[in-house]
Amino acid sequence: MWYFAWILGVLLACSLGIINGLWLEQVETNERDNKEGEQQNKQSSNTKITT
Repeated sequence: MWYFAWILGVLLACSLGIINGLWLEQVETNERDNKEGEQQNKQSSNTKITT
């Protein structure tokens, strides 16, 4: 029965690795989107002031 526990451990480790990778990708995407949104807000506020 040790092989059953071993395969469960391997599957758990792989699952955590995949979830961690997806989480990291989502965090990076959110940070990039926030930076782009801030830049667009600055540009739109600058054009409002100058026009």
